[in-house]
Amino acid sequence: MKKFKLRTLDVRKTYGTVVALEAASIEMSEGEFLTLLGPSGSGKTTLLMAIAGINNPDSGEIWIDDKLATYLPPFKRDLGMVFQNYALFPHMTIFDNIAFPLRMRKMDMKLIRKEIARVLEIVELGHVAKRYPRELSGGQQQRIALARCIVYKPSIILMDEPLGALDKKLRGTLQREIKQLHENLGITVLYVTHDQEEAMVMSDRICVMNDGRIDQIGTPNELYFHPSTVFSADFLGESNLFNAEVLEVKKDSVVIRGPAGIIVQGEIRGSVNTGERVKFMVRPEFVYTDKDVPSDNSAEGILKEVIVTGQITKYFVKLSDGTEMMSLQLTRREVDKIEIGRPIILSWSKTSTVVLTNITES
Repeated sequence: MKKFKLRTLDVRKTYGTVVALEAASIEMSEGEFLTLLGPSGSGKTTLLMAIAGINNPDSGEIWIDDKLATYLPPFKRDLGMVFQNYALFPHMTIFDNIAFPLRMRKMDMKLIRKEIARVLEIVELGHVAKRYPRELSGGQQQRIALARCIVYKPSIILMDEPLGALDKKLRGTLQREIKQLHENLGITVLYVTHDQEEAMVMSDRICVMNDGRIDQIGTPNELYFHPSTVFSADFLGESNLFNAEVLEVKKDSVVIRGPAGIIVQGEIRGSVNTGERVKFMVRPEFVYTDKDVPSDNSAEGILKEVIVTGQITKYFVKLSDGTEMMSLQLTRREVDKIEIGRPIILSWSKTSTVVLTNITES
């Protein structure tokens, strides 16, 4: 039987009549970076806190290093935690903040000094040991919180929205720094965020959660290019997502009728039957505008809006039945000459079309 650093089996948690978590099962390998991703109320923090021992589940099992830990007190789980608000002691110097978990473990002071010097070098803040948290920037405080966590080498590090209070540019910098630390030190990280880009950048795998349940688990590549559910397709990144009906099932593809009666070819992932109601998704960056190239699929509409976001331009096209479809392309110098209201042809390939079955009609 394969050994896992962390396993949860059908973990359930309720608050009165509200089911916060239902049948949550995950498995993490040594050195893996797994992110729990989902909107507010999806159950991601509830699952993290159950693993940390801060709130006990109603049922299910939690295994850490192949030992049953479902109802163990937090201090016996060998876990480290990094929070959004840093949780540094304001009356202590940075040295004493990092030393705190080592002193609690009654470590020799000579070794404490050595370990603190080591982790401060790792987070590139060796010069701030004598300062107080209030004398550091938000990004520096978060790095110190991470240093305090890794200094005692916990089995698993849990991070609950650790970058949520930082500005966008600083978040991007710290995302890369945390990912590099993970790779260099080989630490096992369970990370919680509602930020899709953050999850894509940092994770080995992502666990998408919705309404207290796990929706899909996979690599960033799998979830982005081959989502298996409507929620994952819609939540992760931007998408064109439409209702459709299956017209023909071929050996390696399916023909469907989409909005405005357009006929679309897509690849089959799972079983599907003629006449079945499905949805199909195509990422907007794979939808081309007026390209004179062979394509499996096309749709004609009226260009309604063009939005330049910098290096990316979004084209919004209204089909004959009023359905809106988006194309996302690199910005060109000629973008300001594009005429709103003109007819436009959109095209995309069969391999870019994800057909989703077992849907709830909307």
